[in-house]
Amino acid sequence: MTVCPNAANAFVGRDRAPVASPTVLKLVLPKGSLERATMELFDAADLSVRRGSSVTYKADIDDPRVESVRILRPQEIPTYVADGLFDLGITGRDWVEETESNVVSLGELRYSKATGNPIKVVVAVPNDSEYASVSDLPSGVRVSSEYPVLTRKFFDSKGVDADIRLSYGATEAKVPDIVDCVVDITETGNALRAAGLRIIDEILVSYTEMVANPAAYSDPKKRHAMEQVMTLLQGVMEARGKVLVKLNVASEHLEAVIGVLPAMKTPTVNELYGAAGYAVETVVPKNEINILIPALSDAGATDIIELPLSKIVH
Repeated sequence: MTVCPNAANAFVGRDRAPVASPTVLKLVLPKGSLERATMELFDAADLSVRRGSSVTYKADIDDPRVESVRILRPQEIPTYVADGLFDLGITGRDWVEETESNVVSLGELRYSKATGNPIKVVVAVPNDSEYASVSDLPSGVRVSSEYPVLTRKFFDSKGVDADIRLSYGATEAKVPDIVDCVVDITETGNALRAAGLRIIDEILVSYTEMVANPAAYSDPKKRHAMEQVMTLLQGVMEARGKVLVKLNVASEHLEAVIGVLPAMKTPTVNELYGAAGYAVETVVPKNEINILIPALSDAGATDIIELPLSKIVH
């Protein structure tokens, strides 16, 4: 069975034209909790961010589409992108909504600090609290939050007149001595549980997003460059947790082997030289491979190869 040396690098649906001109973008990336995951994503997308040290705020990417890179707090990124200081940035939907910034979303990049799950902006109270939802809270309830705008809008929508106090961190530690409840973010819920809090309402589900300045996005050349960068990043995200399986199978076992493969996508099937059988390949979830490979072998497959994937571009 012949394997191209670069076969595992990408599973591409259609060809992409190379960048025709050195259209340059000013890019801003998040520092803090999203920083490591973002750098790993760009590295996997062959857009490695180069900087002198982990505390350097200026960086560069060896790519003709990127003029400059800054690394700043995600809370600030939507405002700076909206103001035109940067063409393109990565931040959370929570900060886009909190800052009420006028930006264009190029799409979600489904990763966060610890998992591929979104973060949630939630309302939490002490475990022994009598309240079951925000609507139950009394007028004048003291609320600590890093999201005063989102908090005010949500509490107003529930008809609760709240005393909202801006938090600069460690929000969960302020209940019950300083405030009555908190509005905080959670990815796993561990920090809230450890602080003896329980969630009574959910304000927002927030994924990481790529956002663009509206004026820059309206420029056809800049928009094309943005979309090409996004294609690389989304290709990496799509490939995560998947592998390419290639195998050979005799004609009499083909249907049995096809029947074992996951139904997520029609496999590619090519007849081998000399009518010696068929070569089959398909993309499958990595977490199913320990069951799949023995089952394929039992069904008559031979020369089974599992290959890692760097990108899948549809």
